[in-house]
Amino acid sequence: MVEKAPQAEALAASWMLSVRPLATRVYVLRRRIATIAVAVLAVLLFGHVMLGANGMMVYKQKRMEFQSLQKQIAQEQKENELYTQKIQSLKTDEKAIEKEAREQLRYARPGEYVYVPPAAANQPQPSTHSAKK
Repeated sequence: MVEKAPQAEALAASWMLSVRPLATRVYVLRRRIATIAVAVLAVLLFGHVMLGANGMMVYKQKRMEFQSLQKQIAQEQKENELYTQKIQSLKTDEKAIEKEAREQLRYARPGEYVYVPPAAANQPQPSTHSAKK
């Protein structure tokens, strides 16, 4: 091992001579390299904030979906309130009960006639395709 020490020192010296200009160049450009690194980091961070899994684009989409669902909930609540009022009136109001009986069950008072329009006539379909001509 001792006899290989001069060879190792020579190899290290030659390596230092080849690396030293590069190290000097990096030392001189250290501020520019740091500025570029910070700029790249800022661009990556901006991309992540805007387009990431919980980014602004996804946030806006979720907010629009939330507003749409809120409108739908309000509409359903209004419809539910109308049905509740209709149920309450059918429980207590004699005129509402009579109206529903006349419309759905076709009830009539004595001396009244109920007009029922004829049902739409369903024409039978031809059994073969040659009859369609």
